[in-house]
This record gives sequence, structure tokens and C-alpha cells, in this order.
Amino acid sequence: MGVPKRLTEMQQRFAEFLVFGGPDGPMTKTEAALAAGYSPKRARQEGSELTNPKLSPLVVKHIGELKEERLRKHEVTYEGHVAELARLREAALKKGSFSSAVNAEANRGKAAGLYIDRKIIKTGKLEDLSEQELEAKMKQILDDYAQIIDVTPSTTSESSLPKPEES
Repeated sequence: MGVPKRLTEMQQRFAEFLVFGGPDGPMTKTEAALAAGYSPKRARQEGSELTNPKLSPLVVKHIGELKEERLRKHEVTYEGHVAELARLREAALKKGSFSSAVNAEANRGKAAGLYIDRKIIKTGKLEDLSEQELEAKMKQILDDYAQIIDVTPSTTSESSLPKPEES
């Protein structure tokens, strides 16, 4: 018999229902087969066969393509995220919702790495330390582990490189 060269309408609908779901949300293979128009007596079997790459390679390939399309559609990138926050800020300003505009701008700053949340949680022996002692301890840790903790990119030039010691 051989492998078909094209998907049937029912196979395409099955793949779409399986990947995107129906009006009530995600669907199982059996539900997708029923929604696509397959016989209720064979829906479970059809759902299994249509997702088997040995039996239905074109359907499995189409399902994979639809899943990739769905992922691309909802992909979050830094540029897109910041642009969307800017759009929300502008919409809030036009409506006079200054609180929403400030929140959108603050979230843009957080996404860009301009803000750092600072929390002091006292546990164990740290409870006995005062806030000044805690700050001194944190400074000491930052100094001791500066090379590990510092994640900001730096540009190296010959003047900033350490000079070899003279003997």
C-alpha cells in the first residue's frame, strides 16, 4: 500500500485539535479523533495510530510542525518583552492610569536589569546580629567572592590588566 503523500482533511483536523485543543481546552488523542470526525467506535484506535510515526509519519510530522508554530507564536524574547511593556505603559498613560504606567515602566527596568531586589532574611546565628553587622558581613562576602559574584561584563584594556610583578 505505501505511505500516502498528502494528509487528508480529517488527519489535518485531528492534528490541529490535538495541538491546539478545542473550545473547552486541551484534548486527548481520542477526543481529537472524535472532533476530527472519526467513528466513535474507532476513535481511540485512530488516535493511537495517527500519532504512531511508523503508521502515520505525515501526521506525526504535521503535529510536530504545529507544535513548533505554537511555540514560536508564544515565544518570549527580551526585545519583545520590553517593547510590550513600553506599549502597555503608553496605553496606560493615554488612559490616565498613572499607577499602571509606573508599574509597566518599573517592570521594563527590572527586565533590563536596572533594579535589584534586596532582602534581609535573618535565620540561625544571623538573628543575633544587628543590621549594621549584617551589612558588614554581606560586604565581606561580596569582597571575598567578588570575582565569582560579579556578572557584569567588563571591557579589558591593557591599562586595566594587572601588571606583572618585578623581581
